[in-house]
Amino acid sequence: MMRRTMIGLMTAMGVASMASAQAPRASADYDFAYRYPVQAARIAPLKAWLDADKARLRAKTAADAAAFRRETKRDGTPFRKYDASKEWKVVADTSRFLSLSVNFHAYSGGAHGSTGSGGLLWDRRVGRRLDPKAVFVSVAALQAAVTKPWCDWLQRERVWRLGSASTTDDIFGKCPGVKELTVLLGSSNGRAFDRIGLIADQYVAGSYAEGQYEATLPVTPAVLRAVKPAYRAAFKVR
Repeated sequence: MMRRTMIGLMTAMGVASMASAQAPRASADYDFAYRYPVQAARIAPLKAWLDADKARLRAKTAADAAAFRRETKRDGTPFRKYDASKEWKVVADTSRFLSLSVNFHAYSGGAHGSTGSGGLLWDRRVGRRLDPKAVFVSVAALQAAVTKPWCDWLQRERVWRLGSASTTDDIFGKCPGVKELTVLLGSSNGRAFDRIGLIADQYVAGSYAEGQYEATLPVTPAVLRAVKPAYRAAFKVR
């Protein structure tokens, strides 16, 4: 798989130590793993939500794998063991916010598994979860602020990975918009958000073989203007 991370999102944004909330589990039908960092485990309501998410994912994986085994037994076709994993990591930990990323993988008997990403903000001031995109006035406002640097980076990265730039005639030739991307908020100093991570998962900006496209962009005046007034104090222009 051809893959290069521009600035290594987790390293650039400040990875903290990890604690396993769910050691890998295996059965005859599936493998399962779910992890989140100690910083999340220390916030009781967030930990409760993560544990519930873990339980839901494991129950669904077990049920789907069992159904697939029954189907293959009935049809006389080979059974392929299911797999599901989810790992949360710290992107930034400021006085007000804990910013997390998540990567997940699932295999359900096909030619290959599927992967994906996501983000989460825990607002300590009000004690609730937020989608990182929710701190912006609108997706359109964030789109306007990051389109040029994001699309310019993606074009360069495509040339680096593929040897030539995609064209708008290619199936993945266009630059995907923010609504199709994972947005992460990062900090270089642990005090304010001054970086934005944008991730295009597989099949969003490229083929499965190309992997994810991950860019780290600075918080600019344009980005700051796109932030809702209630959250602007948590950001800093670089």
